Amino acid sequence: MKTVAIAGTFDSKGKEYEFVKELIEDLGLKTFTIHTGVFEPIFEPDVSNVEVAKAAGADIKEIAEKKDRAHATEVLSKGMEKLIPDLYKAGEFDGIISLGGTGGTALVTPGMRALPIGVPKLMVSTVASGNTAHYIGTSDIMMMPSVVDVSGLNSISMKIFANAAFAIAGMVKFENNRSVEKKPLVAATMFGVTTPCVDFARTYLEDRGYEVLIFHATGTGGKSMEALVEGGFIEGVLDITTTEWCDEIVGGVLNAGPNRLEAAGRMGVPQVVSVGAVDMVNFGPIDTIPKQFEGRNLYKHNPTVTLMRTTVDENIKIGEKIAEKLNMASKDTVMLLPLKGVSMIDAPEQPFFGKEEDEALFEAIRSNIDENVVVLKELTNHINDQVFAETAAQMLIDMMEKDKV
Repeated sequence: MKTVAIAGTFDSKGKEYEFVKELIEDLGLKTFTIHTGVFEPIFEPDVSNVEVAKAAGADIKEIAEKKDRAHATEVLSKGMEKLIPDLYKAGEFDGIISLGGTGGTALVTPGMRALPIGVPKLMVSTVASGNTAHYIGTSDIMMMPSVVDVSGLNSISMKIFANAAFAIAGMVKFENNRSVEKKPLVAATMFGVTTPCVDFARTYLEDRGYEVLIFHATGTGGKSMEALVEGGFIEGVLDITTTEWCDEIVGGVLNAGPNRLEAAGRMGVPQVVSVGAVDMVNFGPIDTIPKQFEGRNLYKHNPTVTLMRTTVDENIKIGEKIAEKLNMASKDTVMLLPLKGVSMIDAPEQPFFGKEEDEALFEAIRSNIDENVVVLKELTNHINDQVFAETAAQMLIDMMEKDKV
């Protein structure tokens, strides 16, 4: 029989969890309960808070005596991060659900993030409609807004909790039996302004027996790709769109953090890298752009996204950083430069066309790349030209095939 893990603070929200537990069991599923609260639970769990604390090397009595909510959350969340994947590997559950406010969400989501992609995980949370990046990370946690606080059973909360219970039950109970042919996985990065390039490359790769996973280079996309590479899922990386470095260096809203462009090189995964959309920094609506950027070349991509053209100085810094990261690679790395433009709007008569800015980027890469480590190739094409895309794809294929010999 399939089992749903229910994890949360059974001391302060025990009645709410009992309600969800009964609903799931009424659907013919087993439940496996994990208590993450500090004090005595309302009902007896399968895994106690003593065990959760112990997984983090702590004592629940000492945590309780401190009466420090922040400390308790920090320690118990670490315990959950270690315990949850171990329990899943032991076959104790098939999916997991939790309910909570900021504290409850912070307690359980680290453990959810540690589970493999594809394992059903649902968090009903008061913060589900806000910025959830630090809760979800690069995982596939589903977050459902609780609408009202997770505090008591009422006409609204009971409906939300019931929907959540039925959702996790459905995910656990029903399986997709449709299989796909196993093919070598290639990860590719794309932005709207580099879509033609990636579409050409994807078709080229798929016609030759590869499966291509596309990651939207919005910060989370770059992090997700790096995590999958780190996890050993990816056989080749077509990192066409490295625009996240613009946001990291200049201060935009779609950065992927300081470790972007490291995973493939560290893991020895073949990679072809380019400078797609490095002409732009991303912001929200135009009235949200920081004052220090007044007077810059701005482009309203849509009502919620404003792009800012990178300057010569910024392109030098970005080029230096990209070269620095690629120089860390252990093998099989190509940097491919499109000398006629790096995005759809970096072309003649387009708003971000900038020969001087692009040349500053290219020269920074040329001057800083270690050609004993990285193959540097320049093409007199625009990044969205079919020949550029197919050249990048074929170079990646050549490296992947070489590694098989």
